[in-house]
Amino acid sequence: MTPEKLLPIAIEAVAAACSITRAAQQAREAFSSLAKDDRSPVTVGDYASQAIVAMMLRERLPRPQDHILVGEEDSSALEGPDAKIIREGILRLVSTWRPQADEAAILEAIDLGQGEATDEGFWTLDPVDGTKGFLRGQQFAIALAWIKHGRVRLGVMGCPGLPVDQSAAVDVPDPEGSIYAAIEGQGAWEYAGCDPQATPMRIVAAQWSGDRPIRFCGSVEKAHGDRSQAGTLIDSLGGGVGVAIDSQCKYALVARGQADAYLRMPRTTEYVERIWDHAAGSIIAAEAGGVVSDIHGKPLDFSHGRGLSSNSGVIVAVPGLHEQLIAGIHDLQLGPAGKREH
Repeated sequence: MTPEKLLPIAIEAVAAACSITRAAQQAREAFSSLAKDDRSPVTVGDYASQAIVAMMLRERLPRPQDHILVGEEDSSALEGPDAKIIREGILRLVSTWRPQADEAAILEAIDLGQGEATDEGFWTLDPVDGTKGFLRGQQFAIALAWIKHGRVRLGVMGCPGLPVDQSAAVDVPDPEGSIYAAIEGQGAWEYAGCDPQATPMRIVAAQWSGDRPIRFCGSVEKAHGDRSQAGTLIDSLGGGVGVAIDSQCKYALVARGQADAYLRMPRTTEYVERIWDHAAGSIIAAEAGGVVSDIHGKPLDFSHGRGLSSNSGVIVAVPGLHEQLIAGIHDLQLGPAGKREH
């Protein structure tokens, strides 16, 4: 199928996942108390989100080759009596969208995410990207993308708490949120209120101007990137104003002109980025006019299964600034030892 036919299905699936994950986030304190596990609300939201997206892809795309899904989760951790409360929470969430779904059907749908990447096309999903943001009541995303011949052809990213109003604080979740979507070669769009029926608004990355501080964003979690190297790089280009935000929402900030760059400097040579952490966001930022690469300026290569094994880190920036960032990484010899290129 063509990306144009696949996109409305992907948007509907992500919108449904936005609705139920938002509900899970709002009920997180009550559920974590019930389950005696601080992470239980995001666990429930994660699995429910993957089940809903997988179910919708299978329903709307009945040919098996059209709904191959490479997801982050499988149902093995949900087995046994210790996971009973979690399974009940997942069933409760999914049943608000599909009342007829039983536990067996939901577990089967979750395991659809264990598909194998194929050159002829497959979906990749992060059902809740930004788990710590979810648990803090801040930003997280549902990220779904379709990859063919090693390239992302379409991406949809639901940001249930990201305000459409760019003057609003990003660390205060908006009750409506937004969805972002892009098709290769056709631009990127914003759907206000996570509503698939909303009139989409074209989004465009900012124009770079060297006479103002760089507006850059990075991960809240220290484990997701080397903050000190990112700071060194920005300082070498005259300094800037940073914002820490969870999930692939960072890609959206660059895509819609609210930030000039997103820096994910790798901490170790061994770490390999996962495709579901970048596929949807990368095409949205690129189609909005941004430039996406690894720290050496190489395009992200999605032809190696579940990992971006031929890349190191991620740099997303507006044209003009991106070239300066890559040159600065080279000149300052940044990056983990053993993966620096000269």
